[in-house]
Amino acid sequence: MNRIKLLTLTWLFSITSMAQVMVDEGTKMLYSPNESVFLWFSIDGGRPCYSVSYKQQPVVKKSYLGLELAKDKHASKGLEETDLMEGFQLVDTKKSTFDETWQPVWGETHEIRNHYNELAVTLKQRETNRIMILRFRVYDDGVGFRYEFPQQPDLNYFIIKEERTQFAMAGDHTAWWIPGDYDTQEQETQESKLSEIRSRFHDAVNWSNSSVSVFSETGVQTSLQMKSADSLYINIHEAACIDYATMHLNLDDKNMVFESWLTPDATGLKGFMQTPCKSPWRTVMVSDDARQILASNLILNLNEPCEISNVSWIKPIKYCGVWWEMIVGKSTWNYTDDFQSVDIDRPRYRTAKPNGRHGANTENVKRYIDFAAANGLDQVLVEAGTSAGKIGSAIGKRMCSTSLHPIPTSTSLDFSNTPRKKASGS
Repeated sequence: MNRIKLLTLTWLFSITSMAQVMVDEGTKMLYSPNESVFLWFSIDGGRPCYSVSYKQQPVVKKSYLGLELAKDKHASKGLEETDLMEGFQLVDTKKSTFDETWQPVWGETHEIRNHYNELAVTLKQRETNRIMILRFRVYDDGVGFRYEFPQQPDLNYFIIKEERTQFAMAGDHTAWWIPGDYDTQEQETQESKLSEIRSRFHDAVNWSNSSVSVFSETGVQTSLQMKSADSLYINIHEAACIDYATMHLNLDDKNMVFESWLTPDATGLKGFMQTPCKSPWRTVMVSDDARQILASNLILNLNEPCEISNVSWIKPIKYCGVWWEMIVGKSTWNYTDDFQSVDIDRPRYRTAKPNGRHGANTENVKRYIDFAAANGLDQVLVEAGTSAGKIGSAIGKRMCSTSLHPIPTSTSLDFSNTPRKKASGS
C-alpha cells in the first residue's frame, strides 16, 4: 500500500500519522515511498533550507536556497530590485503521492516506474509580497526539487544574477569530476577527495582545447559522482533544463558546501525570467549500491513528458565519424596552415597549400563508410572541417564557418561508386 510517513511532534509526544512531520510552523519532513530517503525543510530566520538523509545517514546537511537578482531597468523593481533569498514565511503546504508506469521512446528498459512523495511549500516574502514555491519530490533513490514562480503583480520580470542553491556535503568525499567549463566537457575525469580539487584543477584542464572556459579553480561540472567514507554513493545533477541556464557547481572547500553556478550570457547575467516560470529540477541521487546510481530513472522521471505524438521515426543508432580524429590530434580541423586568419566572404583556399593533415576529405570519408558497413555501424558523422571557416586558425570559441564555401577536398564528395546502402545516412 502506497503511503507517506508523517510525524507530528508536540512537546515530547510523538504521533505517527499519514503525510508529514511538523516540528514547528515552518518545518516539514517527508519520507520516500519505502522510507529510505528522508527530506527535511525549514525556514531559518526567513531563509528556506533543506537537508537529505538516506537510511539515517546524512547525505546533504542543512543547505540554503534562494536566488540573487540583478538590479536592472528591465526587472519588475528596476534598479531597486531585491533578492529572493531571505525574509520568507511559510504560507501553504501541499502533500501528495504519485505512482505511474510509463514507456520511454527508447532506453535500457521498456517501462519505467515513476513513484514519489511530493511536498510543495509556498513561501511569501513579507517585505515585497512576492510568492515562491519550492517543490520537492522524494524518491527511493533520491530527491528532486525546483523553484516555481507564479504569475503575480509584484514579480513579473526578473533577472538572475546568481542562483544560490546549496548542497552541503557531510564529509570530504571521494569525487569523480571534470573541471567546470561553460563551453566544453571534453576533459578527462579526475578522481580525488573534494579537498584536493583546488590543487589538481589546473592540471585537470585541457588548456589546448580552444573552447576551454573555466570559471573557478573549485568549479566542477554536473553530473558529479561521489562516494562517502561510509560507502554512500551520491550524485548531484539536474533535470528538465528548459529555458534556463545549465548548472555547474562551485565548491567552498573549507566547509565542503557546493553552490549552483549557472552558465552566464555574454553580459554575465544568468537568466531573464518572466512569470509564470520555473527552474530545472536540482537532483540528489543516493544509494549504498553503486549499481543503483547507474540504474536510477530519477532524472528521466523528472524530465518533461515527450511532446512528440509520433515517435516511430526515432531510432537508436551506432555511428562513427571523422570528428574524433581532430579531437585526438590525428588530423586537423583546418585544410591549410597558410593563413593566420580567414575572411569567410573572400575564401582563398584554391591558392592555398594543403597541410596534408586535414581529416574531413572525400577519400577519408569513404574509408569510414566502408568501415561502418563492415562493422555493423549505421551512420558516419562527416561535418567537421568541411567548410571555409575551418581553413585556417580560429579565434578561440568564436570559430565560424559557412557551407557556401566548401573546401577543395570536400567540394565534390562524389559517392557515385559507393553502394546506396552503404552511403545512406552518412
